[in-house]
Amino acid sequence: MGNAVRLLVVDDSIFMRQTLTRRLEAADSDITVVGSAVDGLDALAKIKTLKPDVVILDIEMPNMDGLTALRRIMAECPTPVIMFSTQTQRGARATIQAMIRGAVDCVAKPSSVVDIQEVIQDLVDKVKAAATASLPTLTRGPLTAPLLKGDVPAKSAPGLFRRGDPVIVIGASTGGPRALQQVLSDLPSELAAAVTVVQHMPPGFTQSLAQRLNERSPLTVQEAASGMPLARGLVLLARGDYHLQFGSGDRVVLDQGPRRNHVRPSLDTTMQSAVEHYGSAVIGVVLTGMGCDGQAGAGLIKAAGGKVIAEHESTSVVYGMPRCVIEAGLADRIAPLPEIAAALAELVQ
Repeated sequence: MGNAVRLLVVDDSIFMRQTLTRRLEAADSDITVVGSAVDGLDALAKIKTLKPDVVILDIEMPNMDGLTALRRIMAECPTPVIMFSTQTQRGARATIQAMIRGAVDCVAKPSSVVDIQEVIQDLVDKVKAAATASLPTLTRGPLTAPLLKGDVPAKSAPGLFRRGDPVIVIGASTGGPRALQQVLSDLPSELAAAVTVVQHMPPGFTQSLAQRLNERSPLTVQEAASGMPLARGLVLLARGDYHLQFGSGDRVVLDQGPRRNHVRPSLDTTMQSAVEHYGSAVIGVVLTGMGCDGQAGAGLIKAAGGKVIAEHESTSVVYGMPRCVIEAGLADRIAPLPEIAAALAELVQ
């Protein structure tokens, strides 16, 4: 990468601070841990003096918790932040909130010493991606406002899916939860299409993400389970660590087949299965994220006569996945985030 990524580690456990510092530097020479902090207050002071490129931020800490610290960081000294959270329900809910408020990504804390190596590799990849994140994109927009009573969208019940109805497959990685919230909030409640979503995310977090997206969208959003039927106006979100595919009777199938592009769920896997079952009725949407997951799937959608929308660089937190699709000449539309829902609604018409 040329210049090493300067990293600040924030965690109230001395064991975790020392372990992350030692192991991340040993795992990749492009990462330098420039300091560590014991809580949110300490983190704010150190960000201002050390000016790290990326912050790994624990959620549950004394004096100032991770969510409060994140809000202050984004307001006072915007820096890409990766949330480091337990997989408890409370931890997952707070993590999703953090990612809507501008955290770039999340990593689940290891539950045992055995898991640490896998977590370190995940952190290395995400720290390097976070270092390339577009900060104006993270600090922009009304997405972080709390939900007021009048904001809750009116929902219409999902309708019967018929063969020939469009099947929309949306994929995102780094920076995805905010992007998904915007797109799904802006779609019309009477959308005559079935929707599936693949967000690269650790297991244990996708249920909370589905709940959050459901609160903000006029469509019904649920975490997918094997056997769920497609429906018009229903959004099924792939579960963390499971590929989402399509089976007989227009039902989704979850499986733990091999990772693809180093990820599970993989957007390519879902797109490929969608094309096998629905051909030219498939519409693919590739949003912000690191890597090239979605490029092969977009190629299959195009070859089958379907349509592909890619997010414009100007609104992508990390311009990786959309860039791969655009540079391969596979995008029918290249649109900034606020225009994607309208583009989808138009294609569905």
